[in-house]
Amino acid sequence: MAEVYDELMKDAPYDQWVSWTTYMLNTYRPEAKRLLDLGCGTGEITTRLSNQGWHMTGVDLSEEMLSIASNKDQSIQWLSQDITNLQGLCNFDCIVSYCDVINYITDPISLDSTFNHAFKALETNGLFLFDVHSVEHIVTDLYGQTFAEVYDDLSYVWFCDPGEKEYSIVHDLTFFIRHHNEYRRFDEHHHQQGYELSTLKQAIKKAGFTIQQVCADFSVNPASDGDRLFFVCQKL
Repeated sequence: MAEVYDELMKDAPYDQWVSWTTYMLNTYRPEAKRLLDLGCGTGEITTRLSNQGWHMTGVDLSEEMLSIASNKDQSIQWLSQDITNLQGLCNFDCIVSYCDVINYITDPISLDSTFNHAFKALETNGLFLFDVHSVEHIVTDLYGQTFAEVYDDLSYVWFCDPGEKEYSIVHDLTFFIRHHNEYRRFDEHHHQQGYELSTLKQAIKKAGFTIQQVCADFSVNPASDGDRLFFVCQKL
């Protein structure tokens, strides 16, 4: 996936994530300097935030993703870690985790562990900003969908189906990537888990956070209905 990720995500609204982050930092933590990006992938959001002047650290489990990220900005600290069990990270002013990262945490115990480690990695008054697919979006817009694209050097077919657990998603992906004069096929199998708003709120508060806002679809105003829910959590 790392090899084709940036091509697949070239139309992703990265600048909207950065703008939303900037607004919430200016509102709740204007003195912030050190930010941690959990599940940073190839570093598109991380590097944009770095360009805004924050000192960034990017964490991802995939060393292949981090290799691509480090080629974009070598001044950023890139670390390969499991975000459910962060090690040696502390004193951050803000943690961000965007673009479905939390949906890749598929069981309540791991979700609690992720939130607990995020809490420990923050300074007092630090922010934890993240987003998730809403369960309504999963059921209405993702279940049973097929996505496909054909480019000159890349083609893919992407199936989204319900998993065994309520609000879970199984993604079956097949890629054909051009290599010289032939196309090579590879397949990936991804699992995501949707969480009801009440479940997320309970886990956030259990970790010690105060929920300052829940927003939807990049709005900075409180809302609980939308395809993508955004959380503003603070360690008070």
